[in-house]
Amino acid sequence: VQLVESGGGSVQVGGSLRLSCMISGFTTCLGWFRQIPGKEREAVASIDNENSTMYEPSVKGRFSISRDSAKSTLYLQMRGLKPEDTATYYCAARNNWGFCGLRAVFLHWGQGTQVTVSS
Repeated sequence: VQLVESGGGSVQVGGSLRLSCMISGFTTCLGWFRQIPGKEREAVASIDNENSTMYEPSVKGRFSISRDSAKSTLYLQMRGLKPEDTATYYCAARNNWGFCGLRAVFLHWGQGTQVTVSS
C-alpha cells in the first residue's frame, strides 16, 4: 500500500482546507492522524470499507472524512480551523481485517502534509 497526501497549506482561523490522500493497493481501514513536534501522533478520523466513520472529539462537527473509491482517494475536509489544528497531517491505512477505528493499528503511512492555522 502506498499513500500520498496533498492539500496542506496555511489558512487563517475559521478557514477551510481539504486534504487528499491518493491510495494504491487494497485497504480495509483508512485514517487521518496529525502530529505536532514533540508530541505523540494523534488519530483524527477513521473510515472503514462500509464508510462508517469515527472522529476525535475536538474535530467532530468540523472535520469530515470521506473516500472516493473510483478515484482511490481519501479526503479530510476541515472547516472552522483553529490554531490548535496546526500540525503535520498523515493518512494511514491497514490492509488486514480487524478493528477499524481511531485505536486501530495502521500499518501504512503517507509522508505527511503541513497544515498551519494562524490568527
